[in-house]
Amino acid sequence: MGHVLMDHREGLAVDVEVTEANGYAEREAALAMLERHLSQEQRTVAADKGYDTADFIAECRKRKVTPHVAMNVSEHRGSAIDTRTTRHPGYLASQRLRKRIEECFGWGKDGRPMRKMKVVGKEKVAFLTTRTVGCYTLLRTAKLLAGRELAPT
Repeated sequence: MGHVLMDHREGLAVDVEVTEANGYAEREAALAMLERHLSQEQRTVAADKGYDTADFIAECRKRKVTPHVAMNVSEHRGSAIDTRTTRHPGYLASQRLRKRIEECFGWGKDGRPMRKMKVVGKEKVAFLTTRTVGCYTLLRTAKLLAGRELAPT
């Protein structure tokens, strides 16, 4: 499984990790990537319903990261996210912007290596995934800088 940590302001990939698929890989990879990008500023992490578990929410808060996770409410269970998180306008903004990460995966699968891996082994898959996400980030950066004048050197 490929996991990408994205900056919400510009939609640029910040970190990539590849793990073996199991029931916990997504949450473990997210926590590992958050750990690698420690900051003194207030941070948030937006994610889909699969991350709405008490242990993931607690681990995020332990790292001083506000979890903006989509609420997974059903007849049989409630959400681990409470109103102290969802009442802020930033929560709704994060839920809208988190879908931007799908553009990266869609670009990588549109006739590119992430559609069907032609290599075997975690190290080779990790290299190919990181390279593909890196190329997407470079293209996205070029589009962001297209209209701006660069500072003289």
